[in-house]
Amino acid sequence: MIPLFLLAASLLSSSALAATTCNGDDSLCDRSYSNMTFLGAHDSYAVGTSLADDQSSGVTDQLNDGIRTLQIQAHNMSDGIHLCHSACSLLDGGLMESYLAEVNTWVSANPNEVITIVIVNSDSLPPTAYESAFQSSGLQSHVYSPPSAAIAFNAWPTLGSLIDAGTTVVVFMNYDADFNQVPWIIDEFSNMFEDSYNDVDTTWSCAANRSGSNPASSLMMVNHFLDVVYDLAGTAIYIPDKDAINTTNSESSLEIHVDNCMTLWGRHPNHILLDFYNSNGNAPFDYVAQLNGVPAPTTNVQAVAPGGGENSSSGNGTDSSNQAQISSSSRSSTGSGGAYGRAGMLPTESWTLTVSLIGMGLGGGVVSLWL
Repeated sequence: MIPLFLLAASLLSSSALAATTCNGDDSLCDRSYSNMTFLGAHDSYAVGTSLADDQSSGVTDQLNDGIRTLQIQAHNMSDGIHLCHSACSLLDGGLMESYLAEVNTWVSANPNEVITIVIVNSDSLPPTAYESAFQSSGLQSHVYSPPSAAIAFNAWPTLGSLIDAGTTVVVFMNYDADFNQVPWIIDEFSNMFEDSYNDVDTTWSCAANRSGSNPASSLMMVNHFLDVVYDLAGTAIYIPDKDAINTTNSESSLEIHVDNCMTLWGRHPNHILLDFYNSNGNAPFDYVAQLNGVPAPTTNVQAVAPGGGENSSSGNGTDSSNQAQISSSSRSSTGSGGAYGRAGMLPTESWTLTVSLIGMGLGGGVVSLWL
């Protein structure tokens, strides 16, 4: 018979956190997921040098450098779900399963790191359509499954408890999530709001732009990337403002955005999405460490100019063969919040914009690369 004092000690130890380091610091093990700020890669899979790319380094490098939120855009194709930028004819990042397998390899090797995946469900697929990619990649066994469809802000688990359970991947989907069908794909806007995207100025308001619940009691994701808009035959085309990327990804720019969030909501954002996250080396990571109240990370993030990185196996953007040349002999200065960030002018450089001439409909309107 086990002595009562030994049984009591055993029960107490089983309820204590086993994890001693969580996301790089022991002080974060008792920190709620909802009380963390994670740096994220917008369009994590869109890696390369074309106008439709948003990152310079592949997903393994992103995670190694300290990115902890991965935003991906899913499209239904004949051979499975692909990660594409607005349309697979514009940029095809390959099968979702391959991308998730690469993430799974990293997650398995880094069991004390909590990460987040945000799925943009572009083709309104049911959540069951995503089960196969998660299962076959091996990642589903690491995914957190909440007790309910909507999680109260203060009810999110701590990083330590997620790590102890081996469920270190939190998955959100923007539309068509269904807790009764797939409980581990969490409905984004029942639990989190986003501020505006496709911004062409640097006001970084942090006002709720998309939400399905009370923003004051929801997680917060901010889109800290800047676009420029060009006019092509009456069609507005949004592309990343690569000329401004070092300013956009600077600590001072991030601070403006976060300060606006503090003014509106009284707290820091939970997720900060960047284009070309490593353009400024360690700067964004050091700033997020400050927000979390921990020392700056020791990882040395090499500064990579947009389009200057190496593609990873799952991060290669494949351009369509349908191309439209965009060129101009002049370029205006940055607009101040009007409809066109470059006053409607086309870029000086002779760039090749890959578009699906049929699918994108260049007869007038807006072509947004969802940048």
